This record gives sequence, structure tokens and C-alpha cells, in this order.
Amino acid sequence: MARVCKITGKRPLTANNVSKANNKTKRKQLPNLQKKRYFIPELKKTVTLKLSTKAIKTIDRYGLLPYLNKKGMSLTDII
Repeated sequence: MARVCKITGKRPLTANNVSKANNKTKRKQLPNLQKKRYFIPELKKTVTLKLSTKAIKTIDRYGLLPYLNKKGMSLTDII
């Protein structure tokens, strides 16, 4: 699976490691992605999503379906 959040779209960034001698080498800054299982009562199913921690906190606050509606997405977009 790619290192991309299913809802927010966060993906790896590129940056530089900078040594004491100011030598620069490329590196990746990976987003903090976690696998999280959610039960969807409308489908009577559990789905596993790869989400950023920011998306998990927001879903815990508002709920999965209201958050998807706010973002203009549906369940078929993330499953």
C-alpha cells in the first residue's frame, strides 16, 4: 500500500539532511499513518483504513460519515 492517507491525502515530502559541514542529502519525511478499523452501522461491516493521526482525531470528534460529508466524499471513495 502507498504511504497516503485515504481521507486527507497526506503523502511523503522530500527534504534535506544537513550535516555539520553543511552537506545536504535527500531524505523523505513520512506522514504518521496508522491502520484503524471502523464499524459502519449502515453497511453492518467493519472497514480498515490507513489514516493520518490528524484524520483519526477528527473522526473521533465528529464521526466517520459526517466527516466524509464535510470533505465532499462518500464511503465508496475510501473503501
